[in-house]
Amino acid sequence: MQSIERAAAVLRLLAGGAGRLSLGEIARSLDLAKGTTHGILQTLRKVGFVEQDRVSGQYQLGAAMLRLGTGYLDVNELRSRSINWADPLAARSGEAVRIGTVLDGQVLVVHHVFRPDDTFQTLDVGSLLPMHATALGKALLAYGATPPASLDRFTSRTVGTQRELAAALRAVRECGWSADIEELTPGEASIAAPIRAYGGLVVGAIGISGHVERLCDSRYHPRPHLVANVRDAARAVSRDLGAARR
Repeated sequence: MQSIERAAAVLRLLAGGAGRLSLGEIARSLDLAKGTTHGILQTLRKVGFVEQDRVSGQYQLGAAMLRLGTGYLDVNELRSRSINWADPLAARSGEAVRIGTVLDGQVLVVHHVFRPDDTFQTLDVGSLLPMHATALGKALLAYGATPPASLDRFTSRTVGTQRELAAALRAVRECGWSADIEELTPGEASIAAPIRAYGGLVVGAIGISGHVERLCDSRYHPRPHLVANVRDAARAVSRDLGAARR
């Protein structure tokens, strides 16, 4: 029983963190001996609940935990909990809003709010988007979803190698949000943030998309107020799903 409790504590710590943690950081946070902590981590790694970065040696939640999380959370519940926050996000940002989750290595769009103007728009609910070339996908990949084996290029800006993708995902974990700037479609950009459920598991992502000139400044950096809007909406949905306040 003690081993199970300690393993659960390790998983909760990794789920609540902003990025990867070292063996020493985990041991200190849980007041455990390094040897004990290492044994727990290796067991969790063998069953896919924890992954270890080959370069830094640090640990993060594994893909098996994400699959458990999305199995626990029905897609309809993710959609129903997100609806109350998607419309206000569209109104504040002036852009289209999409909520997505993982399905067969792609992003399944489960809810879509049109941009609040009179332009022609097509409903994206049910669409499948590439993980590595979208902000929604990178928000999911950064917190446990399995990276695609092949990285198809859609534009000259699309992430093209596993090394580039790994670097991009590290940046997502460090800042807590993701973006794609003309990586899927020329002239289009998107910003997204992860949605967490009970225990801190990332079960989806919410984001905005629109013309790059509206979402980014002249240096192609996402506009800070739009990033803040997206992150606020993600936190609100997460709270509704039982995640701890962050």
